[in-house]
Amino acid sequence: EIKSLLSLFGGQFTNSQETYGKSPFWILSIPSEDIARNLMKRTVCAKSIFELWGHGKSPEELYSSLRNYPVEKMVPFLHSDSTYKIKIHTFNKTLTQEEKIKRIDALEFLPFEGKVNLKKPQHIFSILEDYGLDPNCIPENPHNIYFGRWIADGQRELIESYSVKKRHFIGNTSMDAGLSFIMANHGKVKENDIVFDPFVGTGGLLIASAHFGAYVYGTDIDYNTVHGLGKASRKNQKWRGPDENIRANLRQYGLEKYYLDVLVSDASKPSWRKGTYFDAIITDPPYGIRESTRRTGSQKEIPKGIEKCPESHVPVSLSYHLSDMFFDLLNFAAETLVLGGRLVYWLPVYTPEYTEEMVPWHPCLKLISNCEQKLSGRTSRRLITMEKVKGFENRDQYSHLLSDHFLPYQGHNSFREKYFSGVTKRIAKEEKSSQE
Repeated sequence: EIKSLLSLFGGQFTNSQETYGKSPFWILSIPSEDIARNLMKRTVCAKSIFELWGHGKSPEELYSSLRNYPVEKMVPFLHSDSTYKIKIHTFNKTLTQEEKIKRIDALEFLPFEGKVNLKKPQHIFSILEDYGLDPNCIPENPHNIYFGRWIADGQRELIESYSVKKRHFIGNTSMDAGLSFIMANHGKVKENDIVFDPFVGTGGLLIASAHFGAYVYGTDIDYNTVHGLGKASRKNQKWRGPDENIRANLRQYGLEKYYLDVLVSDASKPSWRKGTYFDAIITDPPYGIRESTRRTGSQKEIPKGIEKCPESHVPVSLSYHLSDMFFDLLNFAAETLVLGGRLVYWLPVYTPEYTEEMVPWHPCLKLISNCEQKLSGRTSRRLITMEKVKGFENRDQYSHLLSDHFLPYQGHNSFREKYFSGVTKRIAKEEKSSQE
């Protein structure tokens, strides 16, 4: 998320993640404070950003680092007319008030000339201490200590204010609010973009994009979902109400002006004229677990004994394999995204068999990131972000058939069976242990 937002606002990600391992603190090189503030106006992953004045693995190293920080960079924030306060943030440990005061008093060598104001200070400084990630093995001394000037907080509160629990219209698989915002940030969604979701469902991903000022559009094969009809997904409610629909969801957050439309449409047969329409395609295709993978067909029964149907006839229960669905999605993105536009989608995988070669590939799209979210002991889903790097040509449509990635990914067509085989084994194990 941070990499995508930095490239959106003109910064570069220069940090090597390996240097910090799994530390919750990152040191980034950002060209200006404006870019840092813009970054924090969007991120839901990062909590806060600080201008780093010094850091070390012990208090002595920190103080030595602070003494080497140029005084001219400190002075604008420490002069006699200013007000300030110092806060202590510890990760994986709680300090007593006495310990906090002791740490603050040790900074008296810094040229603070302003007055302390705990309620409304002009400047906030923070000591950040990292005690690792293991709550069962908290070290006596921190692994790293940082001191810096607070610049801005991230948008963590969006997760609560856009929570699905409070949403007007929900479905069985409505996307979690936090993940929706992360996907919009991966897609580099900005004001006046046009964002499309071909598996729109109840429109959770549209809401996140509209929050950032993009115009949103979607399609779904399910007539009842698009029109807000049928059985409700909410507990203690049998049928959906007259105003339970995607437009009402956007209206709930004051985002209705960004709503273009949603259509009942089959993602395997896009109804678009050729052209580049979208700045981003952000979607969560069905995996065949809680929502079925299906495509449209004819209502006429297929005559028995006829192996080949006329080309114009599509059987009613045509299976829509996961591999076909994802390659259709990649082809559609390659055709309709603007150059530099992004495709962001979830790819379900059976973990014991997963390799990076299984991620669908397309000559017009470059893989930007591949992140994992665990679903169960043996299944997970990968958040795949791709960027369009070249114009679409007709010959690109079937290039995946020649790709080394195509055959391995076809193994995931049985994702549903593998998912439920794990569930069945777990239930059987639980029943056995309860009988014993």
